[in-house]
Amino acid sequence: MQRIKIKVAYDGTGFCGWQLQPGLRTVQGVLELAVERITGIPVRVHGSGRTDSGVHALGQVVHFDVEDVRATVPWQKALNSLLPDDVTVLDAELVSSEFHSRYSAKRKTYTYNLWLENSFFLPWRRHYVWKCGPVDLASIDKAMQFFVGKHDFASFQNAGTPVSSTVREIYYFKRYPGQSGQEIVLEVCGSGFLKQMVRNMVGCLVNIGRGKAEPETVRSLLERKDRTAAPATAPAQGLFMAGVEYGESGCGGTDAGRNQFENCGINGEA
Repeated sequence: MQRIKIKVAYDGTGFCGWQLQPGLRTVQGVLELAVERITGIPVRVHGSGRTDSGVHALGQVVHFDVEDVRATVPWQKALNSLLPDDVTVLDAELVSSEFHSRYSAKRKTYTYNLWLENSFFLPWRRHYVWKCGPVDLASIDKAMQFFVGKHDFASFQNAGTPVSSTVREIYYFKRYPGQSGQEIVLEVCGSGFLKQMVRNMVGCLVNIGRGKAEPETVRSLLERKDRTAAPATAPAQGLFMAGVEYGESGCGGTDAGRNQFENCGINGEA
């Protein structure tokens, strides 16, 4: 058997998330159907992480195993000829059998798009931003830095996925201009993320940006380790899985916020 690694981008609007669910359209299910059409047998594909319904990806990493005779298939071209318009394979390569898209990951990067204008809204952006309205950017910039470092993120984990530890390390949290003058992009890179952790952090930042809490609130919420003390979860549609790194160098999503679509070779929406 040979292991194939692919990098995938998708528009999460029409999917019920990444993970297989009976009777529902999922990214994993669509990919497995395409791989099976090439191999002639069912093949399980493994993603670097799960995304919820409505969440998008610019750099989801996936691996699967195929028989030796299928190793030379031009996987990017073959899969893209079978996949629907809202999923595309950005690249494909043979990797060692020791590689695992999830367990070999060293760091992950996510971006989140915010729409800051109340007087109008571009309708074609509705699936890709949170229309949160005006926020104080200086307060958000200050609050983001309290997330950086190694902390217990129990206050920012939603229920549903048991984990052995809620401690994670955030390497950076940055703000970039968005695709239009009415948008900003928040980009966060870390060792890993708990269930809906990024959306919960963004929900907290917007709450602070609206003047409902002080930036220092982030520190107290981290210390409390109580999800019920933190603000509501941000909507799914503004979130993008931007990239996954497997080496020891810096985070792979450094410019993902500024160049979301240029970096992954996609024109228009992800």
